[in-house]
Amino acid sequence: MEAVGAANTTQAELRLLATPDDEPDSLDYRDYGQNADAPLPTGFEGVSFPEDPIRLLSVQVVLILAYSTIIVLGVLGNSLVIYVIYRFKTLRTVTNFFIANLAVADLLVNTLCLPFTLVYTLQGEWKFGSTLCFLLPYAQGLAVHVSTVTLNVIALDRHRCIVYHLETRMRKDVCFGVIALTWVLSAVLASPLAIFREYGSFTLEPGHTIQVCTEKWPGKSTDGTIYSISMLILQYFLPLSIISFAYARIWSKLRGHVSPAEGGANSSAGSERHRRRRKTTKMLVTMVVVFAVSWLPFHAFQLATDIDNTVLDMRDFRLLYTIFHVVAMCSTFANPLLYGWMNRNYRAAFLAVFKCRRGADRGRSGRLDMVHPINGGGGGRAKKIVLETQEAVSAHLNATDV
Repeated sequence: MEAVGAANTTQAELRLLATPDDEPDSLDYRDYGQNADAPLPTGFEGVSFPEDPIRLLSVQVVLILAYSTIIVLGVLGNSLVIYVIYRFKTLRTVTNFFIANLAVADLLVNTLCLPFTLVYTLQGEWKFGSTLCFLLPYAQGLAVHVSTVTLNVIALDRHRCIVYHLETRMRKDVCFGVIALTWVLSAVLASPLAIFREYGSFTLEPGHTIQVCTEKWPGKSTDGTIYSISMLILQYFLPLSIISFAYARIWSKLRGHVSPAEGGANSSAGSERHRRRRKTTKMLVTMVVVFAVSWLPFHAFQLATDIDNTVLDMRDFRLLYTIFHVVAMCSTFANPLLYGWMNRNYRAAFLAVFKCRRGADRGRSGRLDMVHPINGGGGGRAKKIVLETQEAVSAHLNATDV
């Protein structure tokens, strides 16, 4: 994804490397340019790159385990988030619809991008054909834009409601319109990744040709760098600045809240709503912090590469690039873990799904949605009741902002 970089070499420049005077061992992986969704290609059969650590079997095994873990956790976690929001009516709130949108974007990366990125990283040659050469970098760039824009929308919507004391949240039809607009805007911002791209063959030496997928900009060689830095600002620095400002004001407002005197129903309801808002805001801020920390090493490394091309001369360039990419991709499965840890509603819904499955396996005629504990009970035992319908489960989920 272009958050993930820009090619520094066009296909025409690649062909200039294959001159009769060039020996195979004189070729350097820097000359192949940088694909938008994976590290620079290297490690080709017949070409010796003895200093590339990614060619080591132990490193490849670690990378396979790392990417596989991210893919499995991301697919399971984000699918579960989407499912419980769809299934339980109480979870169908505006903020949760935006959270589902984040989960869809992460699923897109987990399923459509990361498996191909792993194979390309290990093999160093593009073997997926022309169509995927244009599609995969675009899909990954699209997903990152959707994530950052959605995080901004959540922050601004909560800022509008909490800071300005607006009790009416965004209508659901408006919410769906904003989500659609998010995808359209993200599609436009990511479009250069598909437009300015070239798929073709590059001859390393007579009888040895590889397939490459690189960016090809129509103007100067600096166009790719300009686009990369622009997207870095739009995808990372600007969104985080807006989000930080919004949540700083929200947190200041919540901290300055004066709890009403207890005794009245309205006072109790107001205190409970304030408490829920604080907990929800903590969870959303943690989501943003995880996103920012996960992507920071990668963006810093990418920025250094765009500003100073000598970074490409580093012996461990590909390995560092891949490590930072793995760290960034951890953000695609972190959110479901945060929901289960920090939000009681999601935690109850997740448990409901698993206990429903377990009940179905026992062949019960009714649908087991969750086992909900009730306080009290003699002899230290907690009494439990089985809620057999989706509506019953939803009734026990608190109607919160999330």
